Amino acid sequence: MAYNLLIINIAMTIKNKDNPIYPIGTTARILGVSVQTLRLYESEGLIMITKTEGNQRIYSDSDIERLRCIRKAINEDKISVGGMKRIHGMIPCWDIIKCSSEERNECPAYKNHLGGCWTYKHKHSVCAELDCRLCEVYKRSSDCGHIKEMITKLTIEQLNQHSSVRDEVVTGVVS
Repeated sequence: MAYNLLIINIAMTIKNKDNPIYPIGTTARILGVSVQTLRLYESEGLIMITKTEGNQRIYSDSDIERLRCIRKAINEDKISVGGMKRIHGMIPCWDIIKCSSEERNECPAYKNHLGGCWTYKHKHSVCAELDCRLCEVYKRSSDCGHIKEMITKLTIEQLNQHSSVRDEVVTGVVS
């Protein structure tokens, strides 16, 4: 009985879509991209990866799903890496995390929109203690459909609080 539970536990761990199990070369082959492309996405803040004790990058099924979303946006929708960063920067993380107005006023992700909230250093806020890979904002942004849903839920009042984001949305200019 204990042996069967151990096998089930191992199988569940392996099947966990957030469990990093693929080395960078395997991930590159799965996606049909170069290792350098994956490193570029990481350096630009489009993806956060896990590293082994030996400092090797490893990817999960969730990471691969996120990378497929990024590749689709770049190849099919013709959105640049910079454009992807801006789109991630418009995700209303403050609304999802339920930050207080004081936290928002101090938050670089709230004040700027040049990358996802996970690309900023957070001090004195709810996010300061969070592991960004496990954060709901980062997880939701792995799915292209969720990104659109999160951004479209912004109210006019929230857009008015972010005048530069509002101006880009109103004019349709997001670079």
